[in-house]
Amino acid sequence: MKSSIKSLALGLGLGIFLAACSSDSNVTPGPGEGGTAKTKYVISALPVGSTGIADYLLTAESLTSGTVSTVGNGKEQDGTYRYYVTHKNRFFSLLYGQGNPGAVTTYNLDATGGLNKVSDFQAETVQVFAPVNDDLLTVKVPRSGNESASFYRIDATQSKIVGEAQVNIVKLAGNGERAHFTWATQVGDKVYAPYMSIKGVAPDVFGTSYPDSAWIAVLSYPGLTVEKVIKDNRIGFIGRYFNNGLAVDEEGDVYAYSASVGTSSGKITSTKPSAIVRIKKGTTEFDKSYLFNVEQAAGGYNISSQLYVGKGNFILTMTSPAEKGAYAVGKRFAAVNVYTQTFKWIDGMPDAASISNVTTMNYSPKDGKAGYIGITQTDGTSYVYELDAVAAKGTRGLKVEGGVITAINVLNYE
Repeated sequence: MKSSIKSLALGLGLGIFLAACSSDSNVTPGPGEGGTAKTKYVISALPVGSTGIADYLLTAESLTSGTVSTVGNGKEQDGTYRYYVTHKNRFFSLLYGQGNPGAVTTYNLDATGGLNKVSDFQAETVQVFAPVNDDLLTVKVPRSGNESASFYRIDATQSKIVGEAQVNIVKLAGNGERAHFTWATQVGDKVYAPYMSIKGVAPDVFGTSYPDSAWIAVLSYPGLTVEKVIKDNRIGFIGRYFNNGLAVDEEGDVYAYSASVGTSSGKITSTKPSAIVRIKKGTTEFDKSYLFNVEQAAGGYNISSQLYVGKGNFILTMTSPAEKGAYAVGKRFAAVNVYTQTFKWIDGMPDAASISNVTTMNYSPKDGKAGYIGITQTDGTSYVYELDAVAAKGTRGLKVEGGVITAINVLNYE
């Protein structure tokens, strides 16, 4: 899962920023995080000034201090455009194949804490990838032409495809457009797959005549049949292209955000607020008694990505009304608690004008407080920041020399 301007320029054919999903690594906590295993953090970074070069994978002992460098270090990835996810203590590096099949490379940590390549196989280029049970679920979502999205189950420990299914996205939308999945999240024994409605026809492929509605397809697992569609007209679509809009809290309740960035002919036409809604555990309906109007609380800023850090606390990236866009990633940071519906700007972060890149594939130990986000500034310096959602304070940590940080993950070893 990758967050760089270069990646989405390929993925969409536009000079825009990729908004990837927050990490759901399912990795046993390491020292200081309630566990006994040794921990290494995997930092993906694009070498500064490179052309046609992929990320380097770097490992670090800590996210709060120290320095790592792309110069003479790390594992260079094959192919230019990669995105990442961790599951079952495996690190998956997926190649975006520009519509062609791409490599899926799997790593773990050896006894010394070094990255060890476990497997390398070919799979379809996909737009969605999420941990579900023991699998990595991936989804190839056609934006035009083919009317079926392809779902693939990759066994995370065997690193091989063990099942697949098709979903007709035109029939799913049922409105003359196409259902384009923004992400997928395991909720109990089901998969919740939010989608936006898109025209799928040039020149307005990602435009829609339905900017003010949200949908979630509820799929069985492992059968991957659509059992129900949950709909809400109080918000726009959930998440964004390549961006996870759902999180499940410790009680099993689902919280979903809308950026309110539906477009038509390149212009934002959404009229609903950027807000967070809820689906209570054991139900398959939006809770009509709950709507957290984040845009109002933020003085007009809207959510562009989320990182759940536990105990009802989220760290959000936010864009101003002037910056708001379907693919813009915010450069201001906020902490919200969805239980109390409180909003706080996070202090201690670089000024938005000095930031050139923000990662949206990030890490949290789910301790109710900490989240880790990579920031590259306009002067070329890159740091991992620790953001405290309770104190609403950011602290500069690990320095990454010679590279633009694109993702932060964690793996354990004995």
